[in-house]
Amino acid sequence: MGKPLARKSSQEVWFGILAPFFILCLVLLCLSYSTLLGVTNGVNLLVIKQFHTINIWKINHTEDSCANRYIYIHEGLPARFNYDFLNNCESLSAGTCNCNTPNMCPHLMNLGLGPQVNDSEGVLANKSWFKTNPYLLEVIFHNKMKQYECLTKNSSLASAIYVPFYPSMDVGVHLWDFNLTIRDSSARDFVKWLSGQPEWMKMWGRDHFFASGRIAWDFRRERDNSSDWGSKLRFLAESMNMTMLSIEGGRWKNDIAIPYPTNFHPAKDSEVVQWQNRVREQERRYLFSFVGAPRPHQQTSIRGKLIDHCQASTNCKFLHCDEKQCGNPVTVMRVFKSSVYCLQPGGDSYTRRSAFDAFLAGCIPVFFHPATAYTQYLWHLPKNHTKYSVFIPVRDVEDLKEGLIEKVLLGISKDKEVAMREEVIRLIPKLVYANPRSRLGTQDAFDIAVQGILERIENVRKVIRAGRDPSIGFADEDNDKFKFPETLDS
Repeated sequence: MGKPLARKSSQEVWFGILAPFFILCLVLLCLSYSTLLGVTNGVNLLVIKQFHTINIWKINHTEDSCANRYIYIHEGLPARFNYDFLNNCESLSAGTCNCNTPNMCPHLMNLGLGPQVNDSEGVLANKSWFKTNPYLLEVIFHNKMKQYECLTKNSSLASAIYVPFYPSMDVGVHLWDFNLTIRDSSARDFVKWLSGQPEWMKMWGRDHFFASGRIAWDFRRERDNSSDWGSKLRFLAESMNMTMLSIEGGRWKNDIAIPYPTNFHPAKDSEVVQWQNRVREQERRYLFSFVGAPRPHQQTSIRGKLIDHCQASTNCKFLHCDEKQCGNPVTVMRVFKSSVYCLQPGGDSYTRRSAFDAFLAGCIPVFFHPATAYTQYLWHLPKNHTKYSVFIPVRDVEDLKEGLIEKVLLGISKDKEVAMREEVIRLIPKLVYANPRSRLGTQDAFDIAVQGILERIENVRKVIRAGRDPSIGFADEDNDKFKFPETLDS
């Protein structure tokens, strides 16, 4: 009786071992079969979810409209480098602005656009016109950047790092101080703070950029001489690794010019089209005009002669600029809209906001030096300058012979004139900064600047990936930028 019991017990043991194995195989077979049938239960549901998650990631990764366009804003920047200026605007001088106001506060209204123009006297259109300080680019740019469609709070995902530094306001506080230590102290504190942040180590600042409402020369004091102009910000080692967007660039390739802010800040594409149609249909009774003031203390300035030529011609309209006249966009635009050509000599420096006012009015600009536009706004203006402007090279004041300007302009055919004006009007959307509270369907000056900075930084990455030195060419000097070439490429 003992042996049969033992045999039975052994069979039960084997059955206990094999039965679960066969059941497991059966379950797996069923699961495999259900997968083929698309049944989504149990483990199979998890597999399908994982599969879809992977594919959704692939689709999003492929179709992500912000790929390679993400920008991180350095919001941790101490307020003394930006917001403190806004909060204490009554202590800031309006500076070189053609505005009859004692301090900066009125200009900071409407996110830096300034007071809205209430009475356009029939010269302007819609409510997108403001009395904008042309030197508040950094504030307007910052407010535009806050609405940028591809912002990220994860700096490791960013293609570029925007630093909301207000260098123009910062330097303006001590720009006339003979004590260079005081004049440069804030700039040194700024780069010290920035270079100590973890984002800096990624590309040692070459993916960092900021905007400035002053010309690049104001930050390029080459010598430590108290009588020399400007701060040393852009010659500090850390700053040389960054790109600055400003209303006028200098000789260095990491100072890039973008348009001056004008008084037109459209909120909708329809406002741009409405204005384009208006200036296209405008009757222009003056062949040419000049809006500005003489520079009697600048021996190399041609403004005095331009004024003489204009006043001597019945085909020219001259508007003498003072705070009241040129601080009012209605007055300026009335003259430009009535003119076929607008004379655009250099201002206190090579460039001037007036050139962009001319574009805005559909008035064909006449330039006398390549650095007033052609070698400056490379991202915003066509390379072929003959499509949108007239160039009368004046290397020396004596080159501007009596009657020369009028003779050149009268020699341009009507067909050429119409074609140039149409190109000027076509450029308008690319040269204005849309209202920061809204976005246009087409690119404005801000969008083009951001696109340019992203491409510039990506080119640096390509250099690094190729194992080359990224400092070569990044901040090099371009000494030909302000010279008259033997011929200008058309």
